[in-house]
Amino acid sequence: MAQATALDEGAASPILSIDHQHAHPPLQVAPHTHSEPMLLWASTTSVTLRTLSHDWLVPPGHGLWIPGRVEHTGTTRHAGELCVIRFMATHCPIDWTQPTGVAVGPLLRELIRYLRAEPDAASRRHAEALLFEVLMPLPTHSIQVPIPAEPRLRTITERLIDSPGDQRELAMWAAEVHSGVRTLSRLFLAETGLTFSQWRTRVRVRAAVGHLATGASVKATARAVGYRKPSAFIAAFQRVTGQTPGTYGGE
Repeated sequence: MAQATALDEGAASPILSIDHQHAHPPLQVAPHTHSEPMLLWASTTSVTLRTLSHDWLVPPGHGLWIPGRVEHTGTTRHAGELCVIRFMATHCPIDWTQPTGVAVGPLLRELIRYLRAEPDAASRRHAEALLFEVLMPLPTHSIQVPIPAEPRLRTITERLIDSPGDQRELAMWAAEVHSGVRTLSRLFLAETGLTFSQWRTRVRVRAAVGHLATGASVKATARAVGYRKPSAFIAAFQRVTGQTPGTYGGE
């Protein structure tokens, strides 16, 4: 949990702006950096955010803390509401140096909405302090997919991110990128910390969240991301997220 600084009656607000907007896909933001940290809250949309080394999916109802000076690009996956909160770096008590998933529970949601309404100075300071107290990091594996730098792996991973339902196993990919299976297996583990199978499962589950959020059924979503049996998809989804697909809107 983030630590909040003591209230100071004369202190400047650590929040620079709260920008609420309706996203109409495909909304794509070119690679850029900003000096101040920010919190991206995907209220009812899903957002894919990519840095030089990682790829995140922010599903509906979740958030992502983005530190200042981290180059990133973003894409909305379906229509919905999102909110971007920008913080003053010199007055922000959070020192996370990497993008970090956060849980946006009922209290945090109401605090954001309350602060958007521009309360009086004293009430604002109390709400801001509480906001920092309740920011809770999520397990990174639930929305994060590590992206390898090695060119052969990069080719494979980019294609699977674009087509998560691709059924080809590592041996077939090895032939396509002119490499050995054992070499690719070793590189996958070294660069991502995951086996090829584990990495692909995360990509499929991440893609599934976007399908489920649009109202797709569990059965249709399972087929779309490469699972022949819904039961296998549900088991994989629970392993990665700790939740059932129904949590994200599927039935």
